[in-house]
Amino acid sequence: MVEGTVIAVCQFGGDFVSNDDGTISYSGGEAHAIDISRDMKFDDLKSELTSMFNIDSSPLSIKYFLPGNQRTLITISSDKDLRRMVDFNMGSITTDLYISSKVDSRAHRNIAADSGTSIVDKVGAVCSVRSERLTAVNGSSKRIVAADSVTLSASSPTVDIVEQQRFVTDDNIEDRATHRSLADSSTPIIIAVDAAENAGPQSAPWDCVITEVGQEFDNVKAFRDELCKYAFVKGFAYKYIKNDNVRVTVKCTVETCPWRIHASGSARKQKFIIKKFNNVHTCGAGSGDDGHQRATRHWLARIVKEKLLDNPQSKPRDIARDIYRDYGINLNYTQAWHAKEAAQKELHFLHEEVCNQLPRLCKKIMEANPGSITTLAASVDSKVRRVFVSLHASLHGFEHGCRPLLFLDRIPLKANNQWKLLGAAAMDGDDGIFPVAFAAVEAETHNSWHWFLVQLKHAVSTSRNITIVSCRQKGLDESVPRVFEDSFHAYSLFHLIEELKAELKKSSYSEQDKRAIVNNFKSAAQTYVVDDFNTCIDRIKNISTDVAEWVMSTKPEHWSNSLFRGSRYDHLSPNIVESLSRWIAVKDESTIVQLIGALHAKIKDVLDSRRQTSSTWAGTLTPSIEQKLQKEIPKARMLLVVCSSDSVFEVHGSSINVVNIASWECTCQRWQLMGLPCLHAIAVFNRVGRSAYDYCSRYFRCESYRLTYSASINPVPDIESISSVAGANSYPPHTQRPPGRRKRKRINPRKTSIRPLHCSRCKEAGHNKATCEAQL
Repeated sequence: MVEGTVIAVCQFGGDFVSNDDGTISYSGGEAHAIDISRDMKFDDLKSELTSMFNIDSSPLSIKYFLPGNQRTLITISSDKDLRRMVDFNMGSITTDLYISSKVDSRAHRNIAADSGTSIVDKVGAVCSVRSERLTAVNGSSKRIVAADSVTLSASSPTVDIVEQQRFVTDDNIEDRATHRSLADSSTPIIIAVDAAENAGPQSAPWDCVITEVGQEFDNVKAFRDELCKYAFVKGFAYKYIKNDNVRVTVKCTVETCPWRIHASGSARKQKFIIKKFNNVHTCGAGSGDDGHQRATRHWLARIVKEKLLDNPQSKPRDIARDIYRDYGINLNYTQAWHAKEAAQKELHFLHEEVCNQLPRLCKKIMEANPGSITTLAASVDSKVRRVFVSLHASLHGFEHGCRPLLFLDRIPLKANNQWKLLGAAAMDGDDGIFPVAFAAVEAETHNSWHWFLVQLKHAVSTSRNITIVSCRQKGLDESVPRVFEDSFHAYSLFHLIEELKAELKKSSYSEQDKRAIVNNFKSAAQTYVVDDFNTCIDRIKNISTDVAEWVMSTKPEHWSNSLFRGSRYDHLSPNIVESLSRWIAVKDESTIVQLIGALHAKIKDVLDSRRQTSSTWAGTLTPSIEQKLQKEIPKARMLLVVCSSDSVFEVHGSSINVVNIASWECTCQRWQLMGLPCLHAIAVFNRVGRSAYDYCSRYFRCESYRLTYSASINPVPDIESISSVAGANSYPPHTQRPPGRRKRKRINPRKTSIRPLHCSRCKEAGHNKATCEAQL
């Protein structure tokens, strides 16, 4: 076979047969083999098939199965589809193409009378008629979807589906645009799907959501939802006999069918319980092999809502593709867009409900972990804008085992745009990120950072002078020294480099000059000696005096090792962003309660894991620090040591440095800044016969590391099912005004009376959703 081609077995005139396992097979008809190259045009393929089977090309339908998937037929309708088919089957010996002639759906159309009646499926009376219609179209099974022009109502009496339902075949359903909004959940979409195509990975569990008498549900809404799923996968339609908040009675739409279920609420258990259940169908439905399935707009919105919780960035086309793959329901773009809109509205109310749980959640965190600190901040209108959490185990570990060094940064959330996550973390003795506190705020502003710093200072009350590493933006250059008066504030080198690169873009420097400036800037930050710092600045000045002046205006005493007076242990940038952002999955960003719960669980797992790992360490220093020390020992053997006094020594190498082992100092400054003996100090220890381990900072010792993780975090009971707090106050998430310039509202003097617009977002008059500037 020529490379880039596949052998296609073209079959025509047979019938599709549904197997017991949900797969589809094809029997009967005639077959011919042709080779299809990747460059072949779709029109050329149609021309060859029409001459081969002597049929008309205009209503031709070509389908195939993906390798390993005998459940879903894929349609070829363009050159791109044909190329994909060749690519998908490149590794197969042969592939089957199923050819059929389309039939004008208007021949099968009967428009329902405009009487407000609902169109539901009378399965038992229709099975034989439906089978005849489907097999009559050249033996090819077609999926039937209710047309968009029919007005449907959930509460109206049923009518015969044969007489009043409009049929549209699968081949042209995507060409028919739907303009009805899916937001009105009272109007059902009646979607009938052939059972073979409906087989999907998520359909199987639904046949067990309704099982027996005595089965319990949280409420009547949950029962209705599960009943809808059950009927969908079983392939039958139902109607309500009784339907209120305390009881629900449902029967099959076929009058002669005895299938019936009754459920009601239990005041004692606070549950909705199935009381009677006759699970026998005499209409031929209930097995999922035939019949129609009923899907309402409200049901579809719930399915889309679940997908948005997993991936809030899903687009309508992605939603339509996933719905078809998982449930066999074919939505066009407009339907998927309206479904997403309806789902987002439900999610907004979900956020409101979940935000009501924040006070209860904070209380449970403090009850489960005594000594923890949680703070809620609400606006004047009683809306929660900020929540601060610091667990006792984190505070204990920072106070007793970590260096007095804190990193501040915003932790980016991949999907949640309603909250900004601020974090404070320390470094443990093995240079691992140790989370201390975090806060969810409405926006990253000067005010929100100042509030976070105030809460952080209250939480980490310590007598040590803390070094705080952060960017200097968002007012942090002013707020940090104002809140932590006795602390040292180091500017993040990473953020400064980003500012420098943005500054260089304003001028026409060559790429070589830009790289030289950035490299010298890094060297100026990393050097330990003032003379070396000045040398780096002079190199920048030789390229551009303006850039050198900008560098000096950024206050080098806050970012250069040679000028900084605090102790940041050679950590120049807050690296908490990459670490902590990996701890949060996209699905955990859906609500603020899930976000806090996910962080609580992850911090607990990290502390438990590191505590268990450190219990096996046998050395004096932690593994990463031990490795750093061992790298310096061979270098120290090449140095010459001259004794000046009992504690002061001169060390000769490429330069002369003075080491004072009594005060733990070296003129190279590395010992003081890093907390580990430099190679000059190690050379002195070798000369006087002392151990370098005795001159390492206590924070690098294994006992300090174990003390860091000695306190444990207790799980919060029922964190996923915390009930809403009763009361009048609600705490919906704070949303910002949409970005962009405000539009002017021009008034036409010729129009004296205009019907005012009403916004669907804030419910106010005078504008619409697209121009809404309200903060909700």
